[in-house]
Amino acid sequence: MPLSREIHLVDRPKGMPEPEHFAMVETQVGDAPDGGVLVQNLYMSVDPAMRPRLTAGQELNEAMMGGALGRVVQSKSDAFKVGDLVSNRLGFREYFTSDGKGLTKLAADPELPVTVHMHALGMTGFTAYGGLLDIGKLKDGEQVFVSTAAGAVGSVAAQIAKIKGCYVVGSTGAADKADWLRNEVGLDAVINYKETPIREAVEAATPKGIDVYFDNVGGDHLEAALRRMNTLGRIPVCGFISGYNSGRSAVSNLSNIIYSRVMLRGFVGTDFMHLYGDFQRDMAGWLKEGKMKYQETILDGIANAPNALIGLMQGVNSGKMLVKLAD
Repeated sequence: MPLSREIHLVDRPKGMPEPEHFAMVETQVGDAPDGGVLVQNLYMSVDPAMRPRLTAGQELNEAMMGGALGRVVQSKSDAFKVGDLVSNRLGFREYFTSDGKGLTKLAADPELPVTVHMHALGMTGFTAYGGLLDIGKLKDGEQVFVSTAAGAVGSVAAQIAKIKGCYVVGSTGAADKADWLRNEVGLDAVINYKETPIREAVEAATPKGIDVYFDNVGGDHLEAALRRMNTLGRIPVCGFISGYNSGRSAVSNLSNIIYSRVMLRGFVGTDFMHLYGDFQRDMAGWLKEGKMKYQETILDGIANAPNALIGLMQGVNSGKMLVKLAD
C-alpha cells in the first residue's frame, strides 16, 4: 500500500492561477483490486485546456485530472502485466488503482523516447493531426498560419503542414522560440508578436493570403487571420489562450467569415478517432525519419505540478510541458 502525493485545487482563480490555489495532499493507496491494477505515474502532462476547468469543472479538494504515462506495478488483471506502460487521465497523483477502464497499453519503441507518447505521438500530436487534416481539410501546397507554433500542439501542426508541402507561417512570443521555428523546424516565416504588432506581421508574412489558420489563441490572432483568409478558407479552432484567464477574447471582424465563406469550427481530439491508426503510423515514421522536431520542458517532482501549470499559462515552456514523477 504505497503512500501517494496528489495535487488538489483548493480555491478557484479569478485570473492567472497562483500557487495558493493548489495544495499537495498525501494519501494511502490500496493494493490492486480484483481484476484491476496498481499504477505508478512516471510523467504527467500539463495543457492549456486545464485552465478552464479551474473555473468550472474541476472539483475542489479532490485530485486534479490530467493526462499521464504510468507503469503497472501490481496486477490482478489478465489484460495488464507488471511493467506495462499505460496512458491514463489520472495525472496530478503519483499512484492510483484502476479496474482497467480508461487505461491504454502503450508499446514502447526502442527507437523513440517514452516521453513522445505524451506529446507528438500522443493526444497532443493527434489533436494537431486531426485538427489540421480532418477539420481543416488541408490540401498539399496551401497557405497556412499556426498560432503558438512553438507549443506542443502548434509545433506539430506547423510541421505537418510543412511535410504536406505548404507555405507555413508561425507565431510565438519569444525570441528563442522564434529562432527554433525558423532554424530547426524550417518555417517559411516566423512572427514574434511581442516585437511586431500581430496584424501588421500576419499581413506581411502572408502575401498569398491564408487557406488554413490553425487557431490556438483567438483574440487578436484570430482577428489578424480573418483579415487575410482566402475564399473558402478553414479555421480549425484548437484553443483560446487569449481568453482562458480573463474569460473573454474580443474579435471585431467576424463578418469576414461571411464574405470570404470561411469555415470556423472548434474541435476536440475525440472528433476524429477513426484517424488514430493512420496518425500512429505517420507520426512514428516522421519521428524516426527526423521530419518531426519537438521540445520538452520537464519539471521534476509532483510538488512542481502547480508551477508547471502556472508557467505554461505564462509561456515559460518550450514545447511540451511535463512533470516527471518517477524514473
